[in-house]
Amino acid sequence: MKRFIYSVAAFSILVLGACGGADTPETTEDLSTEETQAATEAEGAISGTLEFYTSQPDSDATALVAAFNEAYPEVEVNVFRSGTEEVMSKIAAESQAGDIQADVLLVADAVTFETLKEQDLLLAYQSPEAEFIPADLLDPDGMYAGTKVMATVLAANTANDGELPASWSVLTEEEAKGQAIMPSPLYSGAAAYNVGVLSRQDQFGWSFFEGLHENEMTVVQGNGAVLQAVASGEKSYGVVVDFMVARAKAEGSPVDLVYPEEGVPVITEPIGIMSNTENEEAAKAFVDFVLSEEGQLVAAELGYTPIREGVDAPEGLKPISEMNVISHDIRELLETREADKQAFIDIFGE
Repeated sequence: MKRFIYSVAAFSILVLGACGGADTPETTEDLSTEETQAATEAEGAISGTLEFYTSQPDSDATALVAAFNEAYPEVEVNVFRSGTEEVMSKIAAESQAGDIQADVLLVADAVTFETLKEQDLLLAYQSPEAEFIPADLLDPDGMYAGTKVMATVLAANTANDGELPASWSVLTEEEAKGQAIMPSPLYSGAAAYNVGVLSRQDQFGWSFFEGLHENEMTVVQGNGAVLQAVASGEKSYGVVVDFMVARAKAEGSPVDLVYPEEGVPVITEPIGIMSNTENEEAAKAFVDFVLSEEGQLVAAELGYTPIREGVDAPEGLKPISEMNVISHDIRELLETREADKQAFIDIFGE
């Protein structure tokens, strides 16, 4: 499998390098998304079927596919959507059967993609659009690229007009006893990443999770259930991804979000191409579109903080440059993910 390295030098070669002084790049991989579309019209439109596996909300996946189809109407995109852990279980089962159906994968976090990378299940592809993505949010071997910035924040119900908390510590205090809710790392990729990161921070550690359990923290499958509980007033506080809270607030729900002073874990919902894809051209076009300015504007319109430089974050959300990001080594998080889940189970139960 040919591997590409994301670097300034590599991108300079892509942009400036032309064999024999030719004025036109030899392949559409060296073109922008707009130029690629024009090239494919001349060479024959990209077409066929594309199997897209994702953990995005159904409505967001539908909007993304619709926007892609405006640019590539000859590609039929079939979507399988579930939580990251269930998407990965499906891929694992298909892999064991020797027939992975997915062409393109877009799920919560880089640790998940590192698992697939380690198993040689990803295709190396250096999208020309990646030039506009911060280098530290890209896989250096070109196996996957972040598509957006999603911080896990503290959501609060505002119906009582109380002062918003400033710290994660509120979740272990008396006022939040039995009144807080979080997603399960056994279902949500973002939650699994959060557990791995926070348990390795001096100001948190496993004692923080033990405190959450002692304070009667409710654990549910995904972020959507967390937001629903806080917005309905069933719970006062929730641990949830930022875009969901900002979206609900804009729609009139009595919720607000806090970027706690200790910092926030951030996932980038990467995208990658499966190594056995049967429609490589369409898969690459899909990745290009998601990372392009047009694709990133779609993300912003859906309420996400774009990952591409030059595309503004939606109202109510911070760009990554303004976030105090809590992180940890991706390779270690990969190696310890199953142990982290078991440690979580030991505290909270199945």
